[in-house]
Parts: sequence; structure tokens; C-alpha cells
Amino acid sequence: MPKDAFTPVTTWVFDLDHTLYPPSARLFDLIEMRMTAYVMDALGVDHAEADRLRKHYWATHGTTLAGLMREHDVDPGPYLADVHDIPLDRLSPDPELAAQIRALPGRRIVYTNGCAPYAERVLAARGLSSAFDAVYGVEDAGFHPKPDLAAFDMVFRKDGLTPETAAMFEDDPRNLKVPHDMGMRTVHVADTPEKSQHIQFHTDDLCQFLARLT
Repeated sequence: MPKDAFTPVTTWVFDLDHTLYPPSARLFDLIEMRMTAYVMDALGVDHAEADRLRKHYWATHGTTLAGLMREHDVDPGPYLADVHDIPLDRLSPDPELAAQIRALPGRRIVYTNGCAPYAERVLAARGLSSAFDAVYGVEDAGFHPKPDLAAFDMVFRKDGLTPETAAMFEDDPRNLKVPHDMGMRTVHVADTPEKSQHIQFHTDDLCQFLARLT
């Protein structure tokens, strides 16, 4: 992994779920249960239909929320508050990861398709709050989800980020295409590597990867 590839980087962008905590925590299982329940209640459908719709929304619109908004005009505020109202006792502090993130030169931000208050709670549970300069949620992108170009444009403009001097760490390969096309360094954080032209680097150990950069 060529350290020189990251020498120009002055802004480090991290996804939240399955990136700044391990998938083994299975937080998203809890969120998905609440998403399905919300779809059932909002649309008056049974569990099987809600699951089918969620898969359709994810494939077509990027997130369940985007599908609900675009196809059913659902208010995003109550949805986000409801589906992210989960316990975080599965998470534990990671002081080593916090130290490696703090050691990165420049600005460090979190950008998630979840809401910012949820992200702040997760960061606190992981002991990572002080490692970041800003946290952006889907509300900061006008409720456009990653991988939409409009979502990245809005968040990056708010932060004053220059893509050519930035890097993106993300578990969902779809969400790395636009950053790559914008000129960012892209790092896929997952147990299994995925070959794609828009994925420049892969790691199954974020802490170890960052240590090699600093």
C-alpha cells in the first residue's frame, strides 16, 4: 500500500456504520428491524411486503428513506428519529482507532447516510468523538443519500472539502464511485475485497491501515 498516494490528503472522510465500528456489532440488524416496522406502519403493508419494498428502495434509490420519500412522500424527520432509536450497548470504546484517526494530518469528518444525532451517539460509544472535526448526516445532504452525486456535492460544499486532496473510507462499494470520479482516494473497508475501478485500496482492518499511513 503506497503511503505516498495519501501524501496530498488534507481531508479524511469516514463513513459510520460498518466502517468506524465492526459489522460484528450488528447494529444495523436493529436498525433494519425498525425500518421494516416503519414501512409496515407507514404504508399499511405486512412484514413480507415491507421487506420486499425495502430491498426495492435500496436497489433503486440507495436507501429505504430515499424510496419512501420519492415514492410515498414520507416525512424524513420522524423516520430518522424512529429507526435510529436503538441501544448502543453492543459497542465499546476503541482508543487505538481513536489515536490513529487523530494522528491523520488535516481535517477529519464523518459522513453517513444515517442522521447526525445517531452518528454522534455512535462516536461517543466508540470513544471517537474528539477525533473528528465535523459530523454530517443525510439531513446535511438535503436527504439525498449516498451514492447520489447531489449528496456528495452538498456535504462537501458545506465542509469546504477539495476532492483532489481528500480520501474516503467506506464499507459500501457503491458509495465510493462518485468520490473516485471526483478525484478522491478511495478505501473500501470490509472483510472481503471487491474488485472495481473506483476502489483504489481495500482493508479489513481500518486501524492497521491508518497506522501504515501515519
